[in-house]
Parts: sequence; C-alpha cells; structure tokens
Amino acid sequence: MRGICIFKSKLAFLLLCVWMLLGAASAAKIHGNPANDLVALINGKRAASKLPALRNSAGLGCMALQYISECMAMAAACSSDNTVACQPPEAHITEVYAANCGVELPTVDVISGRLVGCHRERAGPEDALQALLASAAGNTTNATEILGKEHTQVGAGFDRAHRRGPFFWCLLFSSGSANSTFLLEAGGKGIRQTHGCFSAPDRTSCNAAPRLAGAAAALPLLLLLLFSS
Repeated sequence: MRGICIFKSKLAFLLLCVWMLLGAASAAKIHGNPANDLVALINGKRAASKLPALRNSAGLGCMALQYISECMAMAAACSSDNTVACQPPEAHITEVYAANCGVELPTVDVISGRLVGCHRERAGPEDALQALLASAAGNTTNATEILGKEHTQVGAGFDRAHRRGPFFWCLLFSSGSANSTFLLEAGGKGIRQTHGCFSAPDRTSCNAAPRLAGAAAALPLLLLLLFSS
C-alpha cells in the first residue's frame, strides 16, 4: 500500500512538471512569422500611398534580429511607455550584424533607415508598427520612414527575451539594388540564428518560443531520479 502511495506521489509530481513545461511553452507560442506579417503590413500601407512594394530581404531581416538581440542584452531596454532605450552604434549594423548573419561582404550596402520598438503586452504586427512609430515620435523623418521613396527593400526582426518579457521589433531599410545586396551565404541560408525570427519569403515560422531547451533536456534525468529512488 505504501509503495502504491509513493508511486502516485511520483506520478503526480511528474505530471505537474510536464504540465508546467507545456504550459510555459503554450503561453508564449508564436504562430507563423510575425516579422513577415510586419513587412506585409508595411507594403500594404505603401500600396495605399501608391508607392512600390519593398523587397522582403532575408539578409536585412537577420541583421534586424541581431539589432534587437543587442538591445535585449541591455538592462531596462524597454521603457514603461513601450519605447526602446537602445541605440547601438551605426557601424555595428554593417560590421557586426552582417557578419553574424552570414551576409556576403561584397553585397553589404547602404542602410537608408531603421526603426526599433518594443511592446510589453502584444506581439501583433499592428501593435509592432505602433510601437516602432512611437519610438520615432517627435522626429517627422523617422515617423514617415515606412513611406520613404528612396527605400527598395526592408527586413524585420522580432524576438522576446522570455515568456513574460517585452516583445522587441526592428526594421532595417536599404536603398541598394534589391536583387544584389545583402545576400546570404550558403545558398541563401546564411548563419543559423538560435532565437527569434526575421522576415524572409520562405520563412513561415518563428523561433521565439521561451527558452526551455534546458528544462526539456532535464526531463529524462528527472524521470530516472524519480523511479530509481
């Protein structure tokens, strides 16, 4: 009888652990690729203003993801009014982020605009655009960045540090040739990014779920300890 009670206790504890892991993952699950949704939203607004659509650049998108990764590493990067208190050096964009993404060096070109923002509660593209434009409030040039006539392509990055942390977004624009700039190495794959997501026509999912890899990997060990004692 006592053995049955111990078994039930272990089983209940195990089920609780699994429930917590699955609950944490579902709480922050991101459907689709929000970075692609943001690019589509921007191109829709450009079409409404009779401006040409911007090419969805995977190279720029990956670099935008690198941008917010640097911001998230800073303390208090997202303020209480959903604006980003982060401005990495201009040189980092082309000298650091491009290399981290595997952008072919000869194809790195002009960055004609950038917007970065955050939102503490929502992850939708409309909320992202509002946060991005709010970050540019008071600067007319930046506030109308998405309608810049000089832009030819755009890349968007999206990430969340943890399941209760703020959402971060970044847009990078370029006026370079849409067919020959910011090209990724390895047949367009570049260097794999371990977290977050960036815009690209062939990327339909987002790797911005909570970082539970360590906990998931520990589950078999937990099982072993429970049932061997």
